Amino acid sequence: MNLYTCSIDIRDDAKALAFARAVDVWMTHLQAQGAIRGWRLLRRKLGLGSGEHRDFLLEIEVDDLAQLDRAFRLVASRDDAVEAMYRAVHAVISASDVAIYRPFPDPERCERVALI
Repeated sequence: MNLYTCSIDIRDDAKALAFARAVDVWMTHLQAQGAIRGWRLLRRKLGLGSGEHRDFLLEIEVDDLAQLDRAFRLVASRDDAVEAMYRAVHAVISASDVAIYRPFPDPERCERVALI
């Protein structure tokens, strides 16, 4: 299992509950398509956090990088319904940072892998 994390701030004029509903629709669709294993949306409590921490944290579980690739391919499919769901989330985001995490220690026990 890998964890794709998205640290998110939404636009000042965006409504947090509308954003959460749009994320729910989009992530539920990705999960129903088998493109992700699971997800959860968290919000910083009481505004507590350093400047490095954004207001929302979206955690997306994928079995492996091949499943994550399937999720990216679904986003890029140019299907009108997919684009509408994606746009409903993306349009209200003012800033985001992403990262991929893995369980540790893991069987590979490597910090970096390269093909060349």
